[in-house]
Amino acid sequence: MTDRLTSIITKTGDDGTTGLGDGSRVSKNSERIQAIGDVDELNSQIGLLVATAALPQDIAQLLQQVQHRLFDLGAELSVPGYTALAQPHVATLEEAVHAHNATLPALREFILPGGCAPAAQAHVCRSVCRRAERSVVALNAVEPVSDVARHYLNRLSDCLFVLARKLNQHAGQSDIFWQAAAKTASDTQSEP
Repeated sequence: MTDRLTSIITKTGDDGTTGLGDGSRVSKNSERIQAIGDVDELNSQIGLLVATAALPQDIAQLLQQVQHRLFDLGAELSVPGYTALAQPHVATLEEAVHAHNATLPALREFILPGGCAPAAQAHVCRSVCRRAERSVVALNAVEPVSDVARHYLNRLSDCLFVLARKLNQHAGQSDIFWQAAAKTASDTQSEP
């Protein structure tokens, strides 16, 4: 492993393929590599959130734990048939959602992604998480992926949504409620 990580330029991918953890090679545009890339991007976005914001300690610790689990998920995706995530990892996210959501005001409207900078970045993480989830679901349509992997990403996007609201609350910033466009006279005339 050490030698492999030391040799950064290998030129083995110059033909448009990349190696999986089991030694096989696949096209860089395969569903599996798309899913791995989206999970990697999600991990990077979460790293940016943790690095650039003065987060409450419990949220920073949770997000760093999530980064480790996303690395586990990347390993799972890079070795077909291997599983790294388990139901307790999903349960940890569910517990975090319940704990943080219990301290937030009830939400009766859609909210815009934004508020303070850390909350806005948490929303970016949430939307990237949804894309990673879609990529894993697409991969599962052609090659099996563990149910837990899909469940983890689904719960993580929920968790990131709640954390965005919590970060706004921590900063004294209100959620920004969506205001639907008012219908104009021309809109109502075109309705049947």
